[in-house]
Amino acid sequence: MFLGHATAAFGIVALLALQTGVSRRRALALAGVAGLFAAAPDVDMAYALVGLVGVDPTQPLAAANSFWGASTAVHRGVTHSLVVALPAAAAFALAPTHRRLAAGVLGALVAVAFAVSGPLAAVVVAAFALTGWVVARFGHAVGVQGRSLLAVAAFGLVSHPFGDLLTGDPPALLYPLDAVLLGGRVTFTADPTLQVLGAFGVELAAVWLGVLGALAVADRNLGEFVDYRAVAGAGYALAVLAVPAPTLDASYQFVFSVLAVGTVGVAPKPTAPRTLPSLPAAALTGLAAVTVAGVAYTAAYLAGVA
Repeated sequence: MFLGHATAAFGIVALLALQTGVSRRRALALAGVAGLFAAAPDVDMAYALVGLVGVDPTQPLAAANSFWGASTAVHRGVTHSLVVALPAAAAFALAPTHRRLAAGVLGALVAVAFAVSGPLAAVVVAAFALTGWVVARFGHAVGVQGRSLLAVAAFGLVSHPFGDLLTGDPPALLYPLDAVLLGGRVTFTADPTLQVLGAFGVELAAVWLGVLGALAVADRNLGEFVDYRAVAGAGYALAVLAVPAPTLDASYQFVFSVLAVGTVGVAPKPTAPRTLPSLPAAALTGLAAVTVAGVAYTAAYLAGVA
């Protein structure tokens, strides 16, 4: 749910900010910074790149398995902790104006990670601290300062791990404390395929939340950008006959193929074959097509199971 973390935080903050009566420009700044902070914990995935070393580039599935296998060493660990998120958010809020104090707090977090989990965790926290520092400086530059910066930093960092509860190993929510808040992923069905489809639906909902926030900030309507080509996604229902039913251990074929449906958004309209759609129209029509495709595949799968 790499994209969904940022888009959900962006959408929620944008919509809430507009409800408080702030200007659209201010709402955009707050939401944008919140979205960046919400993405920051996944900087720990940088280590997963070592899994691609020596892998045959002509074997994409093998490369994907190696990448995700390497990620398990540090992903969803210290950077996904609620215990770490709050002091980190405070440090990031202080970074633009009280650099030494902020650096001291972040340095302490690095030291704790080193003491508890060793040098790799310390390097990951250092990368996380640097990422958050850069985001905080950007936020300060666009007018998000003081308590506002603290609020969006805390919201982005704290909201992130809850988006990871449906797939993979659960985040270490209470690291470095010797306590476990959740011992396993949240499961709402015993069917492994429906679990994947449900997680896919949550990801799409998070992206749509960001879209709604962006449209509200821009004072535009969804109908201005999504056109009839999105219904082409319904044809993906036939993929239930050709694409292996996805599970958490093997979902690549489903994910790659259903996302490919989104290319319908960049195709010229039959009524105007020489006119390419605008970037927002292409993106949102493609997203709508993928959403329709996901719903169609789920309906076809349920019909087959029944």
